Amino acid sequence: MNKRFLQLLLLALGAILLNACSLTPRRVASTLPPLIKTIPSTSSPQGGGYYKDDGPADASGIDLDAVPDAQPSAEPLHKWANRPYEVLGKKYVPLTQVKPFRQDGIASWYGKKFHGQKTSTGETYDMFAMTAAHPTLPLPSYARVTNPANGRSVVLRVNDRGPFHASRIMDLSYVAAHKLGTINSGSGRVIVEAIVPGESESLSPVYASAVPAVTVIPPRQSEELDALARLLTEEEPPSLTPTEAMPAAGLFLQLGAFASLENAENLKAHLSHELEWLTEAIHLYKTDQLYRLQLGPYPSRAAAEGMATRIQGTLGYVPTIVNR
Repeated sequence: MNKRFLQLLLLALGAILLNACSLTPRRVASTLPPLIKTIPSTSSPQGGGYYKDDGPADASGIDLDAVPDAQPSAEPLHKWANRPYEVLGKKYVPLTQVKPFRQDGIASWYGKKFHGQKTSTGETYDMFAMTAAHPTLPLPSYARVTNPANGRSVVLRVNDRGPFHASRIMDLSYVAAHKLGTINSGSGRVIVEAIVPGESESLSPVYASAVPAVTVIPPRQSEELDALARLLTEEEPPSLTPTEAMPAAGLFLQLGAFASLENAENLKAHLSHELEWLTEAIHLYKTDQLYRLQLGPYPSRAAAEGMATRIQGTLGYVPTIVNR
């Protein structure tokens, strides 16, 4: 091998190496994922975090602090939304008369995942309106809600049922939670006082925060059963959508039972949100003049009990296991 040939060979190898070095950065950049990914913000345009990604889709251009309180007025009670009902094994007997009521407990809030959906009164939920949901207050009615931690107080129109969670007494609209200062935490302690239109409020916001909560005693079991028996003999509301055909037999978890299809569908939407980890559908059946929300059927009692325990861990209530 002569000297001239070796020089040419070394020059060729050098050119190849230089070309490879110049191409490597571009090849790596085109195939490897970026080291830093953009993470969507969970902060509200008005400040605060979102609970379960339930903040407003767009609050720009809305001055939440300027939204006025609801104006109490005497309204006829909804024909169907004040009937007794059952959710997760717990029976609720709503008040059928607007009268003094006071409750101390934890309130949560709901936002864009329900914005535009129907409330228990059939109205459209607006997260930017001064409204709230309560398990037993008459629908519709009005309540003053106070945050004792900061002294803020608002007047809300109660037009929905919920929350169906053992540790909460009320669901606030997004704007109501903002004005009360509970957006950041997702929930917070409040004092709820019913407003009777035409009568002066029995407690001022300042005084209410210093008075011990009055325990709300549920009706006797016999009264609950009588109320449930009466609702079965009343005229039913017109069906909104057809219900599913119930399987002939099996083990089910009953999540709720209503005389009103509209209220059953409303609860189905709420539970789908609270139990967002469910992989099975919540079924809506009609039996014995009641609209029932159920999961199942399950192959064994152990499987049904396992799911019931998991639901209890999320909501604090144990669904009823039914065997048909």
